Amino acid sequence: MKINFDQREAEIIHIVGEAAELLNVEAYLVGGYVRDKLLDRPSEDMDILVVGDGIALAEKVCEKANDCSGVTIFKRFGTAMLRTRNLEVEFVGARKESYRKDSRKPVVERGTLEDDLLRRDFTVNALAVQVQKVGTGQIVDQFGGLPDLQNKIIRTPVEPAATFSDDPLRMMRAVRFANQLLFTIDENTFQGIKESAHRIEIVSMERISTELQKIMMCEQPSYGLRMMDQCGLLDLILPEFVELKGAETRYGIGHKDNFEHTLEVLDKLSKKSDDVWLRWAALLHDIAKPRTKRFEEGHGWTFHGHEVVGARMVKGIFKRLKLSMSAPMRFVQKMVALHLRPIALTKTESTDSAVRRLLFDAGEDIDSLLLLCEADITSKNPEKVEKFLRNYQIVRQRIKEVEDRDRIRNWQPPVSGKTIMEAFGIKPSKEVGLIKDAIKEAILDGEIPNDPESAIQLMYELGEKLGLGNKK
Repeated sequence: MKINFDQREAEIIHIVGEAAELLNVEAYLVGGYVRDKLLDRPSEDMDILVVGDGIALAEKVCEKANDCSGVTIFKRFGTAMLRTRNLEVEFVGARKESYRKDSRKPVVERGTLEDDLLRRDFTVNALAVQVQKVGTGQIVDQFGGLPDLQNKIIRTPVEPAATFSDDPLRMMRAVRFANQLLFTIDENTFQGIKESAHRIEIVSMERISTELQKIMMCEQPSYGLRMMDQCGLLDLILPEFVELKGAETRYGIGHKDNFEHTLEVLDKLSKKSDDVWLRWAALLHDIAKPRTKRFEEGHGWTFHGHEVVGARMVKGIFKRLKLSMSAPMRFVQKMVALHLRPIALTKTESTDSAVRRLLFDAGEDIDSLLLLCEADITSKNPEKVEKFLRNYQIVRQRIKEVEDRDRIRNWQPPVSGKTIMEAFGIKPSKEVGLIKDAIKEAILDGEIPNDPESAIQLMYELGEKLGLGNKK
């Protein structure tokens, strides 16, 4: 396999080679950069392994590069980073690591190229290419990484138990790499993950969530989530999702497997959107179905209120996974809470009032909500799917018409609480809230237009009914 470098990469490699010769050290391209170049995948990060002083080499490279603005040094880790030729280049000294059984923190010493490659997680990440003034040397492959790349296999360079014991997060990384690259995990390595899965509990949730987010951003995230389920990681990290598995039948009446349905929804949505939080909404949209499942005689299986219960569950899941508890969480809650509303509009002739209320509740997120709802159509009957999709187009058109006319999407009350208090000479009170709510409901029901003049007129009428004095 051959690596093809573009002009900017060739220039920085030449500079690194010159600087390494001046300092009498060996420098190697390593890790994910080499892997991605061999797979012809784009990469903006270049990793340089130095048998010697990595920080000194970084400083010498920065001196010789025209557009290097400086070197960022991380003394604790013995690494340095610079940016040049629109590339982020990291330099690290070769090291070897040894672990005690009672600690995940390694004892680190300076080492050789072989020592450093030995400590890496997977064979495809343990490839190295020596950087020379005249270019690059042959690919160093101690563990069979090149054939694994060709055969699309993720495999540990040493026994899986040792790799995953050193850092259990590597189990998540194995799944993530397999998902990103659409590789398979070597049978022995996968068995090692199964046997070591419980060790993931000693890893910080922040690190786990970082890998989980990368899986969620894959082209086909269901691939990684299925692997997590098969090896036991999913039950430890997202047990609520595992609870969706299975389809129960009673009196010959069954319901769909909501685990499989959710993965299908997630993949369908992922083809349309790379918004990771909308993907989370797809993953969690039916999360409360196990908790709301009931069998009703003469009707069948029901999941009444699963959207409401699910929206409440989002907060606990996000908190445990150390995901953002601010705007992203509120967005996912909103999507889960509203995901049945557009579907209802496709089943009957939608009224202007129903459309206005959906626009009011969804606001700027209406388009995201519709993408989620369209992905939620997973019937095996193509005619049924086509019918629902046609109905969604009708709903989209109705939303556009109502929005153009009534401007509800980012609705702000045409009459503020301050205006109401000044009009009647009153202080903050229950009456102010009653009037504001009544005006909002009248606009959403189409009883008055969404404009200040109509709203003020209704304000005075409501104030009179409530016995409020008119200052005017």
